[in-house]
Amino acid sequence: MTQHNADYWIKHLQLQPHPEGGAYARIYTADLIIPRSSLPENFSGDRNSCTHIYYLLRQNDFSAFHRIRSDELWHFYDGDTLCIYEINKQGELTEHRLGKNPENGESPFCVIKSGNWFASRLKTGSSYALVGCTVSPGFDFADFEMGDRVKLTKQYPQHKELIVSLTR
Repeated sequence: MTQHNADYWIKHLQLQPHPEGGAYARIYTADLIIPRSSLPENFSGDRNSCTHIYYLLRQNDFSAFHRIRSDELWHFYDGDTLCIYEINKQGELTEHRLGKNPENGESPFCVIKSGNWFASRLKTGSSYALVGCTVSPGFDFADFEMGDRVKLTKQYPQHKELIVSLTR
């Protein structure tokens, strides 16, 4: 079996830099449109019913804390373990380990609930992770909020070290 590296995937999947860190390409946008009137009030307009991206993180990079207004489903494709940190509205921290080794507490799939803060980075000593992210209602940058280090550490002081390490 051929082993690929991050550069291979970036080139062949035509990944571009993402504002939160890492690289991505949107590969699917559902044709079905959900009208604004059928969505919760925190959505500002119509949304595609579903979107999907490829997302890649390399060593020494991270996906900074952010949140979106939809659930986000994460799928593992290739590479090494990706640690996804999720802080819910009550301040509880969950570490999801996305990977292919269930005997090490990893799973090839996880869900981040809408409105929760989340960030990710590779497990120490890893080189890259290629994953997919499915969002429904579909992702729109109007629904994206980048975490502010000062505000997040005030809101969740018990996670200050993690927040400082995963914000820009």
